[in-house]
Amino acid sequence: MLSVVLGMTRADTGWIRQTPALADRLKPIPGLISDHDIEVVRQDWDAACENFHKHARHRIKEIQRVARIHRDPFEPILPVLESDSPVGEYRKITEEIVRLMPDERRFPRAAAEAVRSFLLLRLGMHLGLRQRNLRELLVCPRGRMPTSERHLEEKKRGELRWSDREQGWEVLIPAVAFKNSTSSFFGSKPFRLVLPDLAGLYDMIEAYLDRHRARLLGEAVDPGTFFVKSVKRTSADAAYNQNTFYEAWRLTIQRYGIFNPYTRRGAIRGLLPHGPHNVRDVLATHILKQTGSYEQASYAIQDTPDMVAKHYGRFLPQDKAAIAARILNRVWEAA
Repeated sequence: MLSVVLGMTRADTGWIRQTPALADRLKPIPGLISDHDIEVVRQDWDAACENFHKHARHRIKEIQRVARIHRDPFEPILPVLESDSPVGEYRKITEEIVRLMPDERRFPRAAAEAVRSFLLLRLGMHLGLRQRNLRELLVCPRGRMPTSERHLEEKKRGELRWSDREQGWEVLIPAVAFKNSTSSFFGSKPFRLVLPDLAGLYDMIEAYLDRHRARLLGEAVDPGTFFVKSVKRTSADAAYNQNTFYEAWRLTIQRYGIFNPYTRRGAIRGLLPHGPHNVRDVLATHILKQTGSYEQASYAIQDTPDMVAKHYGRFLPQDKAAIAARILNRVWEAA
């Protein structure tokens, strides 16, 4: 609240600062504001605003020194972040999806949704994108001409396409599509990454594009995005929005990620429901634990080392000694 009013009393740009007529509407409050106080303000509105501006700045600093964050944003995925290999732990969810995959011939819609859930998590773990960039990712099937970089910049979207040069599925996203597009990470260059053909990823992508995606679309208009909703009678729009994409991810975690002691299903004990943003926490923490480098961790989530140090530094201190010991122990192992 102080920050909001601070901006409103700022010189040159503050709305209250630019509206001295407000002084005519001031009224005394017994025991708090006297007629004399109001008269002083009316005589010099700029000085009164400047005094408040200084006062608010000092109070904000005092509050920041004692403020405590009572909500832990990492709580839903703490069992993953506290493991030695966060990505390896989170990967168990995708393995659970494959283990429980419905028979495509008997349950084609359920199988299509399971494949989508698998790709949702796998692309999230490989790319480390924010929710918007992932849900708006366009797709260009193999054999079709990819969208030009200029058109992607106009749409502010990325695209998954087949690269003949790399012989692999490539993701290309222009820098302007990112929330932090002016960050030093991009340097005005697009984000480009060839997905690895590991653990059945390419087979799933091709099966999804070949038949599963069409089953999810039904008779709805194709939005052109890689991920599409399961179109039902009550929802003809196949494109995800912020809320529906979050719910799709959360449902996947509830169905395959959270261990249920009664059904013995679910990959990870202690995991809680969460959204797509938490996968970025998993990637950054994993690289931080393996390398001890804020810079390398920032590469995984397209951000800066300062941001990684600020948000994920809490997971590094206990591992610093172990990282240094691993390097030093190589000398004794070679002897």
